[in-house]
Amino acid sequence: MDELWWGGWDPVVRLLVVGTLGYVWLVGVLRVTGPRNLAKMTPFDFVLTVTLGSAYGRVLTATEVPLVVALLALTLLVALQWAFAALRRRSSGFRRLVDTGPVLLFHDGEFVEPAMRRHRFLESDVHSAARENGLGSLDDVAAVVLQADGSFAVIQRSSMGDASAVAPYMSPRSG
Repeated sequence: MDELWWGGWDPVVRLLVVGTLGYVWLVGVLRVTGPRNLAKMTPFDFVLTVTLGSAYGRVLTATEVPLVVALLALTLLVALQWAFAALRRRSSGFRRLVDTGPVLLFHDGEFVEPAMRRHRFLESDVHSAARENGLGSLDDVAAVVLQADGSFAVIQRSSMGDASAVAPYMSPRSG
């Protein structure tokens, strides 16, 4: 029962050393790989964030994980993220396979129902996006586009001279 409340100084010292070194190492690795890992989140960035958090948490609490293995695990996750980002940049085939493109949800006064259903959005979500962009109603909105990072791009009627601004979102893949 004593182990429940106090396991001695060894686990405390290990937590302080491994936690500090792991944190400093991770900050250094993220700094070296550049701000790409800190940009708006793509699905790869989300996976990296979750797995880094999980791995770092495990490193802090698991006494059987040596420091070198912990640092290697954190480095591997960031390196995989960097490699996938590089592959996405260099290969259009890989990019088409893994990326979600922008999706037109609302255009010219009409909801794009197939896209709304496919991405599980309600009309109220589109109305909220307009309000968050300072627009009182959809009458002021030319288009609402779901971006790859999950945010909404709201194109005002006054800022759109012609339909060419939303043409890239009109592909069959967007629905």
